[in-house]
Order: sequence, then structure tokens, then C-alpha cells
Amino acid sequence: QLSCLVKIVTLHGIPKDLNSYPKDLLLFLSPSDYAATGSCRQYFANIGKANLDVLQRESSQRKQLLLEALACLKIPGTQINEEDAEILGRLVCDLGGEYIRSSGGNLLKQLSQCESFLPDQEEAIRSVISSGNTTFGPPVAWSAFTLNELSELIPVFDHSILQKIPK
Repeated sequence: QLSCLVKIVTLHGIPKDLNSYPKDLLLFLSPSDYAATGSCRQYFANIGKANLDVLQRESSQRKQLLLEALACLKIPGTQINEEDAEILGRLVCDLGGEYIRSSGGNLLKQLSQCESFLPDQEEAIRSVISSGNTTFGPPVAWSAFTLNELSELIPVFDHSILQKIPK
């Protein structure tokens, strides 16, 4: 339905008020389509707020979106800073474990919005959390507030992390 709606909306060119359309609609446009109305950064900031599950998780379309986002943000390696993580939004759910490891705690906030994780991603999240090199600090120093902030990631934690959290 969304891909049909995009065809109707763009029948006479890309509308100038594209930002006022539902974010999910943008999933079916390319950054080059969007370029007429704004920057690729703005496009991916909007995509990051969309419901990516409209597209299948391992689909080529979703993989292409992530590749284009990384290129737009000029992310050369696997390290992503907090500002770029904010722009990527839910797109971080498709990043591999190597990105999660090298970005440290920068991706945790966005990762907490993901519906599910691949084993490689889960392992990377556990590694980052266990290291204690995040804004949350090591699990032994966590409070109820910290657990609330990380609540969506708790199912990923293993016994070695859980036993360190103060009662």
C-alpha cells in the first residue's frame, strides 16, 4: 500500500512538503528523490523515525537504505558517534556486531528501540555493556534508573551481567 501511495504522491514530481508526509512513506523513496526537498541527512533522520519493519529485516531494500545512510553521513569505518546514531534512529537495528562493538555505548539508546537482534548483535551488546565503557558505567554501579533506561535491552543480558547488578 505504501509503495502505491508513493507512486500517487510523486506522480507529478516530488512534493516540496515531503517532510509533512508519514515517515513510513519515505522508506519507498530513494535519497536522490528526496534530495530536491532537503539534505540526505534530513532524509535519513526521517527514515530513522519510520517503522522499518514495513520492510523485511534482511531485505535488499533495507540493506541498501543502511548503506546509503552510512555513505550520506560519511561514516568511513565501523565507529558511529552519538550524533550520527541519533540520525540513524531505528536503522541502527540493522548494524552488525562490529559497529556495535566499535561504537561503544553510542548506539545503546537506539538499539533499545529494536524489536529483535541477531546473535552477533546480542553478543556485541553484551560485550559493550560488560565493558562498563558507556554512559551507564559498569553493571555493578547501576541503579533502578539505569535499568529503566536499558529495560528494552535486558533480555539480551546474560547471567554474568545480571549477577553484577546491585539488588
